[in-house]
Amino acid sequence: MLRPQVLPSIYRNLHYFSAQSAKASLQLFIKEPRQPIFSQPSLERWYTAPLAPNDDDEKHRSPNTSTNQDEKIVKVFPDHHIFLRHLPSSLVPYAELMRLEKPIGTWLLIWPSYWSIAMAADSGSFPDPNLLFLFGLGAVLLRGAGCTVNDLWDRNLDRQVERTRLRPIACGAVSVPQGISFLVSQLLLGLCILVQLNQFSQILGASSLLLVGSYPLMKRITFWPQAFLGLTINWGALLGFSAVKGFCDWSIVLPLYISGACWSIFYDTIYAHQDIRDDTQVGVKSTARLFADRTLPIVSAFGVAQLGLLSWSGFNAGLNWPFYMGVAAAAAHMAWQVGTVDLRNGKDCMDKFVSNKWVGAIIFSGIVAAKLSAGEGM
Repeated sequence: MLRPQVLPSIYRNLHYFSAQSAKASLQLFIKEPRQPIFSQPSLERWYTAPLAPNDDDEKHRSPNTSTNQDEKIVKVFPDHHIFLRHLPSSLVPYAELMRLEKPIGTWLLIWPSYWSIAMAADSGSFPDPNLLFLFGLGAVLLRGAGCTVNDLWDRNLDRQVERTRLRPIACGAVSVPQGISFLVSQLLLGLCILVQLNQFSQILGASSLLLVGSYPLMKRITFWPQAFLGLTINWGALLGFSAVKGFCDWSIVLPLYISGACWSIFYDTIYAHQDIRDDTQVGVKSTARLFADRTLPIVSAFGVAQLGLLSWSGFNAGLNWPFYMGVAAAAAHMAWQVGTVDLRNGKDCMDKFVSNKWVGAIIFSGIVAAKLSAGEGM
């Protein structure tokens, strides 16, 4: 096996936007712990990593592999990741870095922008398909860039958390310099999309990069990283409207934006309960840890706030009854999540989190139906 590499000391000189961020970042970049790397370049390869015993690993172990007290050989790519199996081997770690095999994050980024584009559409008209395509592609790139930033910041923490210990940067499949280069390439591609929008939207879109870059630090600073995630991932609620109109009608987009932020706290708190034990051990902060046994009533309150602000936004946009039917259906889905989730079951938390793609789709359908029906009544 090749010996792990140590991160060059050039990263000692990096500077960041605040004193707290600088302190956290220097702790991450000054010293790079020993890290494992791929053993062979094929989709059937196995990561070699120092792991604690885990019964769940047994089903992923090759029948021909051996283990000892210090390490296990664990297969990274489950059989159901069909998408990864059709990529060239050299691209698989980068696809994983973008989470292309887990599209839920992209859907959660897309929906607020789609809501906003639909609200800005003319009565009787379907949302602009060209903008839907651009924002969909942009969501894939921005989500990939956000995940890359997150994994660069968190690579040392990821090695200590069961669910994230084999992420590409944490396990050494992608080096830090390679990760930074890949991040830059994604941002440049995103810029190619952004420059196709009007000037107001270009400035508005570029201003979100500060949130994208700083969000991963928040789990070290505050117990409210989910709130910062909400401010970041729902930026499309502002950008979508401006891309259509060339300006923001704040009476519509501001309650829509805050509504989306409340929704993010709702679903990401449930998501964070998967890692609550590991997060406590390594010192990662989250609303799951903050709310603890009060999680369900508190996320319910955020769900009510989300739906109330969403309704307010729709009222200001002049939407009619199909929109409110959509809001009611979304409320029923969210009530089902709260009523059935088992916060002690990581798989159930993940399943409920993933189901929020349908909440976004229901709301979008209600907005589109309201716009189309308004045109019929003219």
